[in-house]
Amino acid sequence: MSDSLKKLSSEQGQSPWLDNLQRGYLTSGTLASLVERGIRGLTSNPTIFQKAIQGSADYDEQFTSEIRKGSTARDAYWELVLQDIHGALDVFAPLYSQSGGSDGFVSVEVDPSLAHDTAGTLSAARLLHERIARPNVMIKIPATQQGLPAIREMIAEGRNVNVTLIFSLSRYQEVMDAYIDGLEQRMASGSPVSNIASVASFFISRVDNEIDKRLDQLGTPGALALRGTAAVNQARLAYAAFQKTFSGPRWDALAKVGASVQRPLWASTSTKNPSYPDTMYVDELIGPDTVNTLPDATLEAFSQRGTVSRTIDSNIGISRRQWAELAMNAIDVDEVAAQLEAEGVASFIKSFDELIGVLEDKAEGIS
Repeated sequence: MSDSLKKLSSEQGQSPWLDNLQRGYLTSGTLASLVERGIRGLTSNPTIFQKAIQGSADYDEQFTSEIRKGSTARDAYWELVLQDIHGALDVFAPLYSQSGGSDGFVSVEVDPSLAHDTAGTLSAARLLHERIARPNVMIKIPATQQGLPAIREMIAEGRNVNVTLIFSLSRYQEVMDAYIDGLEQRMASGSPVSNIASVASFFISRVDNEIDKRLDQLGTPGALALRGTAAVNQARLAYAAFQKTFSGPRWDALAKVGASVQRPLWASTSTKNPSYPDTMYVDELIGPDTVNTLPDATLEAFSQRGTVSRTIDSNIGISRRQWAELAMNAIDVDEVAAQLEAEGVASFIKSFDELIGVLEDKAEGIS
């Protein structure tokens, strides 16, 4: 069996995480075997749980028990989710310990309907963090404008955060600033910052999906030549911003007291366009202090035919030029990012609401 996943970490300083969780992965030992192969963390989201819970009978017994105890369908949903999260946290606990708290994290998302509600997000995130009460849990908070203050406050309170749904370089900078602000606020209060971890989840394939569509509509040779470049180029520019932000006197003051950088995480790394290599968004984004969260099919594809070498900062000059050429072709990347953020939030809300609706119907048939 290929050791490509292990080499990502040992040779390149990148942590491959699994972008999936379902009850069967815990009961069958599948998740434990993936850790043995080199997976170093896990992310989940409302869509993942919708597929897991609606797609198997693995949750029926627990759901029936919760409803018979008097739980609402929504409360029962969270019990199902948290049992899976706790199971995954158990699997990753040894790695968390062995890595000195730098890996072995499991991410769970707040109710997506709160994405534009700062106070609601902060309250839900705190409650979720305290309810789980495990050192290797990360609470996922969307990088909406309203999410930024909640992210800053969660960090200031010493809680691990996975910032999700980042689609633009400008918003990514705000996310990094919120993290550093939170650490400084915590340090000023006399509290330790050495036990806080965070990742910033930059979405990849959806960017190419939307920008390629617009380039195809333009149809000019110059526009068509840019297809399949935007997502990787933006991620490489994001990495350059990461390196700049987490260096210099301001960051050094935090690093001296044990603060860890907020690693960029490449999310949505399955290729949507079948004409692109299925390992493209892994092969092209490898570098130190990064995470790549892999859906099952992408994980297997990379294990079989991925290339392990540092690529995240290669050809940065070409990335800057091609990124600038998008504007020359009337592609408004900020408009694209705003659209993708709105669609991302809406998609998670839809998954969440549909699943709750299914569970409510199911609950009515339980006596």
